[in-house]
Amino acid sequence: MQRKKECVAMLLAGGQGSRLYALTNNIAKPAVAFGGKYRIIDFPLSNCINSGIDTVGVLTQYEPLELNEYIGNGQPWDLDRAFGGVHILSPYQAKKKSSWFEGTANAIYQNMAFMQKYNPEYVLILSGDHIYKMDYAAMLKAHKATGADCTIAAIEVPMKEASRFGILNTNEDGSIYQFEEKPKQPKSNLASMGIYIFTASKLFKYLTEDDANPNSSKDFGKDVLPAMLNAGEKMFSYRFSGYWKDVGTISSLWESNMDLLGDDPAFDVSDPDWKIHSRNPLAPPEYIGDKAHVNNSLISLGCEIEGTVVNSVLSSNVVIEEGAEVVDSVLMAGTVVKAGAKVIYSIVDENTIIEGGARVGEEKESGKGIAVLGRNITIGSGATVAGGQILDKDYKGE
Repeated sequence: MQRKKECVAMLLAGGQGSRLYALTNNIAKPAVAFGGKYRIIDFPLSNCINSGIDTVGVLTQYEPLELNEYIGNGQPWDLDRAFGGVHILSPYQAKKKSSWFEGTANAIYQNMAFMQKYNPEYVLILSGDHIYKMDYAAMLKAHKATGADCTIAAIEVPMKEASRFGILNTNEDGSIYQFEEKPKQPKSNLASMGIYIFTASKLFKYLTEDDANPNSSKDFGKDVLPAMLNAGEKMFSYRFSGYWKDVGTISSLWESNMDLLGDDPAFDVSDPDWKIHSRNPLAPPEYIGDKAHVNNSLISLGCEIEGTVVNSVLSSNVVIEEGAEVVDSVLMAGTVVKAGAKVIYSIVDENTIIEGGARVGEEKESGKGIAVLGRNITIGSGATVAGGQILDKDYKGE
């Protein structure tokens, strides 16, 4: 008798993340650091194991090396299983044809054999670039209760932002009668979260038909979901009311990091009943000097703080020398801010050195935006990086 899994998850993690600019020059968006000790992909992976889903295919494409190394055998998320577990799925050369993934639907279609190996009744499709905690088991229970062929997780967004999303128009019972991809004049503010549960047989049918359609863009929102609706398949929304953030832009990534701060944070990552797992680096305890000033900030293992840190998130092994100031900023692992330097309203990627007397960024009130520094670069002594400026190479100033 063939062993099977009731539900397998497919996590789309191949996006370039071009709107994150220098932060994704060399890594995929889901591998971007978040919240001091996490990466973006930790959240859907943790949601899977916390929801009892222990078989996850991670579909990679753009700059996959660091993401592949980070996931490894899945042990930090309890996804190192003999049958199931986490698997990295990259584009490959097949006998009939081969190509890069052409769209979200095509990426899943090219990995149909992986899913069918587990003979699932249901398939959960996830995106690898959202910050949230969600019980997929509850969504699967709702999918079964309605007898749906496809269930789409949805969240209410401000009406003025609805045109940025795929919008679900639903009946009172939650059934979907129309799906509009980024409509110019939305009829509702119920936005798709890019989280789908399909009855497996229906998914395989529509992916196969979509692949054979030369006019399709091979996308779930633009092609597969409308095709299912037009064919009269049962499709339901699943309303989600918790914290959810698409961190696809510099501003949203900064905002979601800031949402971790304070005595009553907008997003709590310390809930022991819904642990967010991560592959933490080996590092000594953080050190905060006698003359240091730290206020409303997250300080990770290995940090050495002798200066001032206010309203900021610091990843592991960050060094803030005496006389240096960091305010309203996100500093990723290995960053060094030397004496007399100031970092204000900025995101600084890994292993970047800010020499003494340099100034990076300007106050939020200036309206110039968030300054961004890429990884492995040096900002020269006394240099000034303006608010909103994005650098991915060494900079000595004008």
